[in-house]
Amino acid sequence: MLVGLALLWPGGAPAHERTGVGFDRQTQHGTVTQVVSVSCSSVNASGGTPTGDTSTAEGSSAVQQANGTCKKATIRVDTGKDKGRTFTEIVQPDQSRQLHEGEQVIVAYEPSAPRDLQYSVTDVNRRVPLAVLALIFAVAVVLVGRLRGVMALVALAISFLILNFFILPAILEGSNPLVVAVVGSSAIMLIALYLCHGLSARTSVAVLGTLISLLLIGVLGSVFIDWAGLTGNTDDNTGLIHGLYPSIDMSGLLLAGIIIGSLGVLDDVTVTQTSAVWELHEANPAMGWRGLYRAGIRIGRDHIASVVNTLVLAYAGAALPLLLLFSIAQSSVGTVANSELVAEEIVRTLVGSIGLVASVPVTTALAALVVAADRPDPGTAGAAQAKQSQTPTQPQTPPRSTGSGRGRRRKR
Repeated sequence: MLVGLALLWPGGAPAHERTGVGFDRQTQHGTVTQVVSVSCSSVNASGGTPTGDTSTAEGSSAVQQANGTCKKATIRVDTGKDKGRTFTEIVQPDQSRQLHEGEQVIVAYEPSAPRDLQYSVTDVNRRVPLAVLALIFAVAVVLVGRLRGVMALVALAISFLILNFFILPAILEGSNPLVVAVVGSSAIMLIALYLCHGLSARTSVAVLGTLISLLLIGVLGSVFIDWAGLTGNTDDNTGLIHGLYPSIDMSGLLLAGIIIGSLGVLDDVTVTQTSAVWELHEANPAMGWRGLYRAGIRIGRDHIASVVNTLVLAYAGAALPLLLLFSIAQSSVGTVANSELVAEEIVRTLVGSIGLVASVPVTTALAALVVAADRPDPGTAGAAQAKQSQTPTQPQTPPRSTGSGRGRRRKR
């Protein structure tokens, strides 16, 4: 792992000229200073009615814009070389995001455009609510987890550092995404597990089980991505990445995402299974590795059912708008599954789930073999039992009368 980090460590993401498309734009922070209502026809917000047929979405929207009331917002640029500069923007009545006075926004800057069109509002500034939510999360983790919670937060921060300073720049520099993902995921896993659970045989078994499962996920993912003909270039964002950096293997990037996405759940499964086997050994030190494996695998079956369901629902929730579009189009299940957008999620879900399922017997077997080596010698255990049985038992003292006064008095 250390050799891989040293060989693949990037010098930083290669520079490129901004395209002004999607996320590849110059942005600054801004504030909405004033919002006034104006007639849409007076500002020509709709640009004329494209069709008089109000039964169509375009015609209905155009009529609503032409006859409705728009908002004219004044926005002040708060950062950058044009700090203090203001510009106006017309918000149409059917626009999903309406601007409000005092609202913090993100504005895009296009230097090649005419001066009055160089700035435009692209999004709401969500830094404050996101920071508050992150603070609540950190406090909850520390309050419940105590020292383990603190170590978990430190491990989380290190994971983000590895992702931002190693995995992403190395892929942008043209390194093989699969190799980068394996090396980066291994580094994250080793640091997170040993930092949170300490240097012990139990943690080492969980690490080994996770590595074997990641290897299986990588092999299966590579085979089925190639067999299904998945390119990894399915939306505007991946198209923009491919346009800016044509040397990046997009299918390899897809596989790297599968490996990194599966790592977090894998850690949970392998640590839980290892802990279960260790606790079974503590409860019955004389149990052999076969007995430990059988007992551990019974626990693992319940874990498999919940984890697989969690993974499937997580991916389904992320792709819910896409699934809604297919439902609106009344496409058949076969048509939906065959589209590359959905096929990617199917491969991602099933490959990750197979790795999770395989991690249970693999980790349980490894843990049972390791912990069974500490089993006490049967002869010693038998002698101790015999000695305990030969120890004379102390006679029990009859209970003393409490003197409650309920007994009959003896006559004299």
